[in-house]
Amino acid sequence: MMLRLMSYNIRFGGAGREAALASTIASVSPDVVIFQEASNPNVIARLAAETGMKHWAAKRGRSVGFMSRFGITQHGWRQPAPSRRAFLEVELERSDVDGIDVRIYGLHLSALHSNWTERVRMAELKAMLAEIAEDGDGLSVVLGDFNTLAPGEKLDVNRLPPHLRILAWLGGQTIRWQTIQVMLDAHYVDAYRSLHPLDPGHTFPTWDPHLRLDYAFFPATAAERLQRCEVVGGPAASIASDHLPLLVEFEV
Repeated sequence: MMLRLMSYNIRFGGAGREAALASTIASVSPDVVIFQEASNPNVIARLAAETGMKHWAAKRGRSVGFMSRFGITQHGWRQPAPSRRAFLEVELERSDVDGIDVRIYGLHLSALHSNWTERVRMAELKAMLAEIAEDGDGLSVVLGDFNTLAPGEKLDVNRLPPHLRILAWLGGQTIRWQTIQVMLDAHYVDAYRSLHPLDPGHTFPTWDPHLRLDYAFFPATAAERLQRCEVVGGPAASIASDHLPLLVEFEV
């Protein structure tokens, strides 16, 4: 069977944009959606109802939430030091995914483009990966808003909003993008880049997409299961958030 996951930063909780968000999600029929900036549980409850999702969870004060049409064995938030935000673990019911242990880890790393914040993101990610390594066997998918660029990708500082441009200049315009390399060194595969080696895959911002901030990662040992990874666009997506969602499909 195929499992379809979506990662979606819905910006400031998503209130007032539920119709556009639900339309964007429904257009690709995901089985599980991992949200970032899902700080308003009422919004997630409404999106679940409008898209036919049986299960959902979100908490005020937590960025990451989810909804799923499959059963959930367990879910929970963890915030290992020095992370500023908790990451979310969702374990799917084995009976719904052909008897395989599937764990989905959703994250939202610290924002802003500078060498200092890049070091913060690296520390957050390493702490999360250390905890994932203790969770045992099974298929572990890591996805979310990493707020960073992959090695070799470029940041056009002049296209940033003025306040972010100033911060980038203060932190050094030449940023050493190392966070994604942490994932690669941990033997994960960048799902989008593995399937689209030449396409940019920009997800941010919706009004001028020129940055790839949203990612999905698979263990290298399970890379052959990966079938599809796409940026989801369309009229509704252009107004629903400042991020375009990422859809990934794989075989279980």
